[in-house]
Amino acid sequence: MTAERFIPFTKQDVIALCTEDISENTSHDINAFSQVCQILSSVLHFQYHDLLENLKRSYAPFDPNSDTRQLTALTKSELAEHQADFAKDFEKVLTAANFEKITEADIQAALTEESLFKVRLEVAFDDFDEIVFYRRGESQKTEILQQLFGLKKKPLTFTNYDRVAVYIKFKGKEHFTNKPLPAGFEPGATVIKLFQNVPKADLEMLFPNSEIRMRPIDKVIIGASAIVGGAVVLITKLGASLILLATLFAFWIGMSDESVEMNQKQLIALALGFGVFGSFIFKEWSKFKNRKIKFMKALTDNLYYKNLDNNAGVFHTLVNEAEEEDFKEALLAYSFLLKHPDGLTEQTLDKAIETWFESKYQCTLDFEIDDALQKLEALQLVTKSSNTHSDNKLGTNTATNPVTYCAVDLPKAKKILDHYWDNIFQY
Repeated sequence: MTAERFIPFTKQDVIALCTEDISENTSHDINAFSQVCQILSSVLHFQYHDLLENLKRSYAPFDPNSDTRQLTALTKSELAEHQADFAKDFEKVLTAANFEKITEADIQAALTEESLFKVRLEVAFDDFDEIVFYRRGESQKTEILQQLFGLKKKPLTFTNYDRVAVYIKFKGKEHFTNKPLPAGFEPGATVIKLFQNVPKADLEMLFPNSEIRMRPIDKVIIGASAIVGGAVVLITKLGASLILLATLFAFWIGMSDESVEMNQKQLIALALGFGVFGSFIFKEWSKFKNRKIKFMKALTDNLYYKNLDNNAGVFHTLVNEAEEEDFKEALLAYSFLLKHPDGLTEQTLDKAIETWFESKYQCTLDFEIDDALQKLEALQLVTKSSNTHSDNKLGTNTATNPVTYCAVDLPKAKKILDHYWDNIFQY
């Protein structure tokens, strides 16, 4: 498995870890460090609040759960502009929250792989204008599957996604003129959902128009039962009556000269036989429907416990997660630079943070060092300089003239952030 960009610790835990590390390895004022953490968090929160407002504004015309009215109807071009703005900002939030895009090949593979929940689904992809899946956190899990009515147990190892975000746009009204639209959805609707603990092989169950289909083994079980049971009913309940009917029919069409008479007792027996056969047919049909209902319940139960949020609630959740990821990355980079007053190169800093997580907390990361340094540079919390020697700190060799990053000291960092905060609005 590849290392993840996601940092699996809360913002508060990362603050605590960095504070402890600074306290143990430097002489910096811990109170000043806490103040920098506080104002840095507030600055990033304001920046993401602006992004959240943009998402709310661009998604409003498509929100299927909206309970507000629009002042004016939007034209097609205006709707398209809102859609494009939302898609762009939504992708930005997902990237900041350290989600990875799921490829079309992975989605197609999910349709062919065996479902962990023994449910076969079909998806009408032509109902959609746009389909985008994102995931975060990939791991290998093992479940014990029961076979042969619980007599045999088989371990199944599968790829699991900790979080999956779904972005789907339905086609317009003209597409659904001669076909039904999934219940609860409107033509042209934009659907956003967030799920947890989704097996890779079961991605198709996240589509809003997925339909349950019988697996070949289920068809064999029901078909074999119906054939055997039907044969038994025909022989035991209708055998004599069918022979009598065949003889009567042969006499009517001239194939036999022997006349046949049916008395009241035979007619009653024939009626009862057909009644029993009819009830058998109804029983088998009910068995088929009940098995399908069982599959639908299995699908519904899984989605109920896996669904975390829907539509506007999704990007509220993701904006919060993106904000926390940005804060954690920036704070970690700044903290490690504080411990090295002579500065570190980008490569050295990246390796130092990843090694620290691996050795102290058994956590393998692909730390986004470029993203972290960009934030610190934008807030003027680091300085850059070029050296004329190779950097061998922490066992990392770099090329000649590497760029070295140094953290500004805590008092200056507080002043810079405070000045930024005071000048957000200039009236």
